[in-house]
Amino acid sequence: MKNHLKRIAAPRTWMLSRKSEKFTLRPNPGSHKLDEGMPLGTLLRDHLKLCKTLREAQKLLNNNEVFVDNKRKKDRREMVGLFDVIKIPSLSKNITIDLDLKGRLIVRDIDEKNLNVKVCRVLGKSIVKGNKLQLNLIGGKNLITDKINIKVGDSVLLNIGNNEIQEILPLKKDTKVLLVGGKHSGTRGKLKEIDRVIAKYVDEKGEEHLTRRSYVYVLN
Repeated sequence: MKNHLKRIAAPRTWMLSRKSEKFTLRPNPGSHKLDEGMPLGTLLRDHLKLCKTLREAQKLLNNNEVFVDNKRKKDRREMVGLFDVIKIPSLSKNITIDLDLKGRLIVRDIDEKNLNVKVCRVLGKSIVKGNKLQLNLIGGKNLITDKINIKVGDSVLLNIGNNEIQEILPLKKDTKVLLVGGKHSGTRGKLKEIDRVIAKYVDEKGEEHLTRRSYVYVLN
């Protein structure tokens, strides 16, 4: 695999300037799809403006403690994605990754009280030894729990400090949702109806839309 990626071929969700330079950083394969996350080096240089070059980004990672979901990271190619909690204590930076109204990845500041919690969508589940439930969550996280009433498509409020579920956020009528795909990606609203693979929701302007069920991300 090549170590570089042409800016013109980079996902539009990264919001990079296409003509300033020819190449950008190619992320390592990891917990997020290419268009659903970005390399840590790109976040530090192009979004947070904490450095001017990728070499400086690597020095920052080596010399400062940069945590993603409470785990220290030192690889500038590692992916960060939706709702990951990023902390840089030495610079008093506490941020998360969100979507704008055009479905592009943006940086949003978060409060101290939200540093240990993260809303994770359930992508899959299976029964394991001891009749317990293994959940496959967004971001490549796997979690074993006794709470067997969780369904695929639900979200959980996860304590990333102890990796325990604080609350189950079921995919049902009148729940707050975020669209993570389709032409309305980045839109927030309230879920009104689910019919197999189709979901109906009302956006913040009061307009009704139909979308794929797989695009609906339940929020707390």
